[in-house]
Amino acid sequence: MSTTFDTGVQRTPLRGMRAMIAGAMRKSLDEAAQLTHHGRCDVGQLLIRKQQLALDGIKVSVEDLLAHTLIRTLQRHPLLNGRLEDNEIHHYQGVHLSFAIGLSDTQLVAPALFNADAMTLSRLAEARRALVARARSGKLSVAEMTGGTFTLTNLGRSRVEHFTPVINLPQLAILGIGRTQMMPVINKAGELEHRPMMGLSLTFDHRAVDGGPAAEFFDTLCRLLEGDTDEHAQP
Repeated sequence: MSTTFDTGVQRTPLRGMRAMIAGAMRKSLDEAAQLTHHGRCDVGQLLIRKQQLALDGIKVSVEDLLAHTLIRTLQRHPLLNGRLEDNEIHHYQGVHLSFAIGLSDTQLVAPALFNADAMTLSRLAEARRALVARARSGKLSVAEMTGGTFTLTNLGRSRVEHFTPVINLPQLAILGIGRTQMMPVINKAGELEHRPMMGLSLTFDHRAVDGGPAAEFFDTLCRLLEGDTDEHAQP
């Protein structure tokens, strides 16, 4: 029995940067015991803060604000800020935060901002923009490409609410940002209202981090984003 195939097929060899990315993803899934926690977080306070900063002439993105809060969360939960190398778990005092950056449909990089925990919000936003610019111009260093301790990846501009980000080995965890949408929730007064809810996905390496501590990390992150605890850092 013969099979007829569509003659209008475009074949693209898996090579170069795409092959390197594919190999790294396959290696990550083969080696790490990956588990993902999904949840939603009210980002109303975060959006208000962004507007307030804009009125003061301070330009930051939602990703900048979330990254700044993520850094504070990692300082409180250092078990997720690290790397697993040579069968040893290395936890770091400094947060070397990697940002996943799509350069094209086939090219993805995740360079790190070293000691991001020492940066103010304004400095973090400036440094992230510079990092993106260097990535797009092909001027990233080997250290930036390989030295991160945690990765942030953002699909917030798409319709994807939750996804399963793949860990950037040898790091221990990665946080995925999904879309923000207005959803009905019951407030503290027991009243129904619509709030901007962001989808978040945390993938962690179960070899180094258990589900309970990862859930506590996730809860702290959401509470800080929602403004329930902690004072906002100075811009």
